[in-house]
Amino acid sequence: MNKTHSILVIDDDPDILKVLKANLELHHYQVVTAGSCSDGRKAVSDSRPDLIILDLMLPDGDGMEICQELRGKYPALPIIMLTARDNLSDKVIGLESGADDYMVKPFETLELIARINTCLRRIKTMDVEDKITIGKLFIDYKKRIVKVRGEEIVLTPKEYELLCFLVTGRGGVISRQAIRKYLWRESKLYSWSRVIDVHIQHLRQKIEDDPADPDYIKTVSGIGYRFRDK
Repeated sequence: MNKTHSILVIDDDPDILKVLKANLELHHYQVVTAGSCSDGRKAVSDSRPDLIILDLMLPDGDGMEICQELRGKYPALPIIMLTARDNLSDKVIGLESGADDYMVKPFETLELIARINTCLRRIKTMDVEDKITIGKLFIDYKKRIVKVRGEEIVLTPKEYELLCFLVTGRGGVISRQAIRKYLWRESKLYSWSRVIDVHIQHLRQKIEDDPADPDYIKTVSGIGYRFRDK
């Protein structure tokens, strides 16, 4: 990765901060560290990182709460949740709070690097087209702007990726398995949850006039979804 990519690590364990900083810098990242929610908020504002590694358990707050807060302010900022918890419900809740990925301590540094690269690559590769208009929906891929009826709407990174993936396959049926494989590495995790349907529901709330009777994202029973092509 290019050295211009900066990463903010928010964790209350000084040993983890030291190890992560050393290893990430070996891979040519610029690294800023913070040991609490309050320090993390300030670091985000001051350094404007390209990606955040966020511990779930912090001394002055809940990592999921700060994840939701950061997601609201910086919708395109990738966040990887880092935690000692290793059960299905925590993973799903963490990801549904806005995290792009989830790693459990202890972890292999090379796996973390791979996930960081994947998150940054996803953000970059979504900008391959220029602009598209479908009905009342407008997407500017280069600026990562989505508008409905001329009004800009805020999407999380996952919602944006999901929308672009659906638009890319518009007119055809896109299976849940294809969505799962595209958006998440841990595909087995989501085979036991409704996380894809939840993300679809959230996206419908933002782009549809009537989410209960969607115009853009149609459900194909037992298979997946179809996005309108005109």
